[in-house]
Amino acid sequence: MRVAVFSDCHGNAIALEAVLADIEAGGGVDAHWMIGDVADMGSDPARCIALLRGLENAAVVRGNADRAVYDIDLAGEFAGIRAASDEEALTALMYLAGAAWTRGAITQADAAHLRWLEGLPLESRQTLPDGTRVLLVHAAPGRDDGPGPLPSDSDVTLRSMLAGCEADLVFTGHTHTPLDRTVDGIRLVNTGSVSNPVTDDRRAMWTLLDADHSGYRLERRFVDYDRAWYLHELGSLQHPAESKIRAFFTGDASP
Repeated sequence: MRVAVFSDCHGNAIALEAVLADIEAGGGVDAHWMIGDVADMGSDPARCIALLRGLENAAVVRGNADRAVYDIDLAGEFAGIRAASDEEALTALMYLAGAAWTRGAITQADAAHLRWLEGLPLESRQTLPDGTRVLLVHAAPGRDDGPGPLPSDSDVTLRSMLAGCEADLVFTGHTHTPLDRTVDGIRLVNTGSVSNPVTDDRRAMWTLLDADHSGYRLERRFVDYDRAWYLHELGSLQHPAESKIRAFFTGDASP
């Protein structure tokens, strides 16, 4: 059983296509597991959704950015903005405008894309051939937002996040930061991000899971793509969150 595991495409179809091409070049997989943040904060959200919807044996869970697109709470957002500092308010407005832009781009391409996004589950549970129980969740068990696990977190912090998860292997995204830690027998893996990187390595990241009845192995993969062209494409669209998205590729942003 071979599975491609990845997260945080953020509307970057160029990066996602590079990942999918790398998967096929390596012999293909039996399933694709995508751990949230499919479309928002990128140049081609509809294409990302179309690519994922076209995959066979795909398990996709929702991320906070997915929920932001289909569940725009204007009253709640503006209440928070009024109470925020000028800088925080500007950032919130940029994210809100970006989510609205993404929703428009998705529905203009295919209204079924938005319905698909709305139907994504919070979590997905899988079982490997050796009986290993796998949990796919964007931020942490039970959550698609809020603090996600980071390499700097203590075992105490991670133990609290994993409490009651009822899994042996947990895959997360959200922080865009690779992680592989084991706490109390539970292995916690963050796959990094396909797009909007926060690490020094700007390439798209994904993880190959190779499993059989004797156990499983993980291999972290990195895929280069034409990031200059992607940012050129982004600029041509006058995306309302362009400056925030660009900051990911210059090392000036966090997820």
